Amino acid sequence: MADDPSPIPGIDISVPRSARVWNYWLGGKDNYEVDRAAADAYTEIFPGIVDIARVSRYWLGRTVRYLAGEKGVRQFLDVGSGLPTVDNTHEIAQRVTPDARIVYVDHDPLVLAHARALLTSTPEGATAYVHADLREPAAILEQAAGTLDLSRPVGLMLIGVLGHIEDYDEARSIVSALMGGLAPGSYLTLYDGIDSDVYVKANDFYNSQGGIPYISRSPERIAGYFEGLDLVEPGVVELSRWRPEPNDLNSRTPVDAHGGVGRKP
Repeated sequence: MADDPSPIPGIDISVPRSARVWNYWLGGKDNYEVDRAAADAYTEIFPGIVDIARVSRYWLGRTVRYLAGEKGVRQFLDVGSGLPTVDNTHEIAQRVTPDARIVYVDHDPLVLAHARALLTSTPEGATAYVHADLREPAAILEQAAGTLDLSRPVGLMLIGVLGHIEDYDEARSIVSALMGGLAPGSYLTLYDGIDSDVYVKANDFYNSQGGIPYISRSPERIAGYFEGLDLVEPGVVELSRWRPEPNDLNSRTPVDAHGGVGRKP
């Protein structure tokens, strides 16, 4: 492995960060030795995390194509977007509908440093980046309104991020506040890891390394985020079971993660 690049000012490379660890699992290069060491140790405990990283990307593609292609959603709010990689939300959506508008939200300084890679757009559409914390839903909505028309339906994306909110009731209140600021006809797209024994063991290790903790939850609790919404079939299920595409063999691996899509009445 080549020497790490000089850290960007404001970025703490003394502890692993989930966005950088996830980038490493996806084969990216925007990570540091502390992230790679934590990721490798995590994988020794739970090798299935690499499948989750890969399968969740295919799942994201299916959900965005469903919303943009079948439901006519032209606006997306991707909260906890992480580091840019292949097939980001705007790239998927704008291939279906070039006039789609996308706002990304994250609070990791490294994501901010690479946000320019998320700001490419078709001439007809738009992308923007908001540097904000998931725990600040009002601030997120206020800043997102600079690019999105919140009086029209929005696809809210919460992709593997709510496990970073340790208190379940707080996590549910964040979802409620974000969806509460969106128009009827908006959609929630969400997944998180489930609390299998090996996943919990790996998370306990990761949480001991000093980074932002991640808490995997039961399928029932993940489903609880969709209370009050109309679930799209087949509901909240293991990711490879959510509307698999006939030729998408890469997404067929069962993983310890559940997700779904729900519509705001």
